[in-house]
Amino acid sequence: MRFADLDLRHLLALDAVATEGTFARAAERLGYTQSAVSQQIGALERILGERVFDRPGGPRPVVLTPYGAELLRHARDVLARARQADDALERFRRGERGRVVVGTYQSVSTSMLPAIVGRLRAERPEVEIVVHESDDDDELESLLTDGTVDLTFWVGHVFEQHEGVELVTDPFVLLAPHGAFAPGPVSPAVLDGRPLIGQQHSSSCQRMNEAALHAFGLDLTYVFRTNDNGTVAAMVQAGMGLAVLPRLCIDRHESRVAVHRLDPPIPDRLISLVWRRDRTTSPVAQRFVEIAVAVAAEVQAELTSGAETAA
Repeated sequence: MRFADLDLRHLLALDAVATEGTFARAAERLGYTQSAVSQQIGALERILGERVFDRPGGPRPVVLTPYGAELLRHARDVLARARQADDALERFRRGERGRVVVGTYQSVSTSMLPAIVGRLRAERPEVEIVVHESDDDDELESLLTDGTVDLTFWVGHVFEQHEGVELVTDPFVLLAPHGAFAPGPVSPAVLDGRPLIGQQHSSSCQRMNEAALHAFGLDLTYVFRTNDNGTVAAMVQAGMGLAVLPRLCIDRHESRVAVHRLDPPIPDRLISLVWRRDRTTSPVAQRFVEIAVAVAAEVQAELTSGAETAA
């Protein structure tokens, strides 16, 4: 494979001499010395075992041999592809193109992810974004560990073996039918022995709020469990029971139920965004993180304001 033994600089010299007609003008075009261009063409001819230029001498331009003309056709294809690759790599380096795969769960998918994706797509429309959603924390961690996702949202602190950023502290609130309680905060004690609507135990949020409520010495009686947050609200509206959910699990436009702060509160859940410590993140993944931090700051401000105004 003698052609494969050529370097791009050989092909650049061939193209320049063929275009300019003289070694001197080719050297000016490339920013080389004339002797350097001659050496490149000489090396090319030795590698291929064929002359590529007829050199009439004097002021007359050099002329491609038939072999040289055929070689130039292939050389220009290679050089065009190299320029395309150079442009694509530079755009990838700037984060203007590429692919990011993100793990997420329902509440983040509805509350934060649309804003993050929308801003990233507006900035960089050629970027490909793929999302894997799961309500199972173990599955999200597995997707990150095996490299299926580049980043994942996570409930809790950043894993010790990974890197990440803490985004939002999300308070737990009480969902109740309208009129069930007076406006304002409600004590967790009202849940004692009452029928409750909860998420499945695969949800870390459910495990967190049950542990916190048990710490108050409450008798918790679940009559229905689902990981669909809209279904939880619908069942509360229907009078099937009360529910405790993180605030971001509740649609901001939800009007079917009343939302009450808990007083005393139970610990907020922490939402983080994590990635593998031992993997280099792509420029587009880095930009995703930057936008996520900005969106999370806005969401946190809304949550703080909402905590003060919740019924």
